[in-house]
Amino acid sequence: MKLPEATNATVHADMTLDECRQLCLANCSCRAYSAANISGGVDRGCVIWATDLLNMRQYPAVVQDLYIRLAQSDVDALNVSVAGKRRRPMVIAVAAAISGALLLAAAGCLCFWRYKARRKRWRQAPETAPGSGDNVLPFRARKHPASSPARDSENKMSCGEDDLDLPLFDLAVILAATDNFAAESKLGEGGFGPVYLGRLEDGQEVAVKRLSKKSSQGVEEFKNEVRLIAKLQHRNLVRLLGCCTDDDERLLVYEFMHNNSLDTFIFDDAKRKLLGWSKRFEIILGIARGLLYLHEDSRVRIIHRDMKASNVLLDRNMVPKISDFGIARMFGGDQTTAYTLKVIGTYGYMSPEYAMDGVFSIKSDIYSFGVMVLEIVTGKKIRGFYDTELDLNLCGYAWMLWKEGRSTELLDDAMGGSCDHSQVRRCIQVALMCVDVQPRNRPMMSSVVMMLAGENATLPEPNEPGVNLGRNRTDTGFSETQSEFTVTTTDTAHSKS
Repeated sequence: MKLPEATNATVHADMTLDECRQLCLANCSCRAYSAANISGGVDRGCVIWATDLLNMRQYPAVVQDLYIRLAQSDVDALNVSVAGKRRRPMVIAVAAAISGALLLAAAGCLCFWRYKARRKRWRQAPETAPGSGDNVLPFRARKHPASSPARDSENKMSCGEDDLDLPLFDLAVILAATDNFAAESKLGEGGFGPVYLGRLEDGQEVAVKRLSKKSSQGVEEFKNEVRLIAKLQHRNLVRLLGCCTDDDERLLVYEFMHNNSLDTFIFDDAKRKLLGWSKRFEIILGIARGLLYLHEDSRVRIIHRDMKASNVLLDRNMVPKISDFGIARMFGGDQTTAYTLKVIGTYGYMSPEYAMDGVFSIKSDIYSFGVMVLEIVTGKKIRGFYDTELDLNLCGYAWMLWKEGRSTELLDDAMGGSCDHSQVRRCIQVALMCVDVQPRNRPMMSSVVMMLAGENATLPEPNEPGVNLGRNRTDTGFSETQSEFTVTTTDTAHSKS
C-alpha cells in the first residue's frame, strides 16, 4: 500500500504505534494513521491524517499498513453483514455486497480523478500547503494563459495573492540551452545534483541546477530554495531566474557566475595571486552586506546555515554573491533562535553551539562569516590548517598573533605588494569577534558592516576563540555539506521561546 498524500499529515516522531492509535481515537478529525518508518526496525514515530485520504495505490511488492478510522455505524454495518448470514436471507447479503462494491468503485474513481488532477498541477510546479513547511514560505506555481515555445517570460510563480515574479521554463528550452545536459556543459556537482552551463536563445548564459534522483532530500531543498530566494533581491545574493518542473525533472535556473566560487580563487596557488588585498576587502564587505540583508533588511529573516567559501559565487566583476539556500531557514516575528535534532552544515564553519547542541540563529551565520574572513585574509582553509607545535587551529592561531601584535603576519604571501595594514588588522579583529565561543558576544551584521567600513572606529577587544562543549555528539544526528557533495537529512526543529 502506498500511503496517502502527506501534505497536511502530522508526524509524531516519538510516539509508538499504539500511542498513535489512542491519539487517533481521541481525535474526531482523525481519518487514519500509519507507522512513520518501516525501513530499519525503528518502532517509534507515526503519521496521522486528519484530511481526505488522497493518492493511495496498492502495490503487490510494497508492504506498508494504513490504519483507517471508521465510525461505529460503519463497523456495525460490517458486523451486520457477517451476522446476517444467520439472520437474513442470502439475497440481502448479496445485495449489500453489490451495493458496497458499487460504492467502493465510485469512491475509487473519484480518488483516481482527484489524483490525476493533482498530478497535472504538480507537473506545472511543486506545491505546498500554507503552514505545512518548516518555517518556510507557502509556495504554489501556476502558469498564466500567455505562453511561448521558448522562454516564457509571462509565466510567473505565484504564492496566494503574492506574485513571486519567477518565470517558468519549458523543459525543451533547458534541454536546448544545455545541449541535452551534455557532459561538456557540466560545471560541477553538489548534494542537490549537477550544475550545467546553459545558453538561452537570446544568448544569455545561465547556470542550471538539476535535482539528482539520488538526492535524499532534494525535492524539499528544491522547494525551500524557490520559496526563499524568489522573495530576495540583493546585489550580493545570487539571482534565481526561474525554474522548471516538467515531468520528473526539477530544475533551477540561475544567473551564470563567470568566476565560479570564492574557494576556487583563495585556495588555488595560481588564482589566489589575482586577488590583491583591495579586491579581497571588497569581497569581505560584499558578503557582509549580503548577510546583513538576509538577517535584518529583507522582508523575512533568513538563516543561511551553510555559509562557506564554496557557497559564495563571483560574477564577471568579482562581486560576491551568496548562494545555495537549500537548507536555509526562515524566522518569523520576533524569533531569534531555533533548535534541531539533525545538524546540517560543514565542520569548521559551524558555530560551537550549533555543532554541539543543534542551536542555530543569526549568530551561527556570523560565526561562519568570521571563519570566512580569516580564510580570505590568509588564503588557508579552516579545515586544512593546524599548527601541531602550538596545538592551534586557524582561529586560535589568528588570536595568538593578534594578542602578540603580529596579526599582519596572517596575510597571504601570494598577494604581494603593499596593502592597507590598518584595514587588514580591522578585518582580523572583526573576524575574531565573530568567532567568539559565546553567541551573545558576537556582533550583529549591522555592526560588522559599520566596523569594516569605518576607518576611524574604535573596536572592542576580541576574546580567545574556544570550544563550547555541549551535548554529546552521539546524542543527535549529523549531516555535513562539503564542496564536493551535500548530505541533508530532514531535521526536526523546535523554536525556542
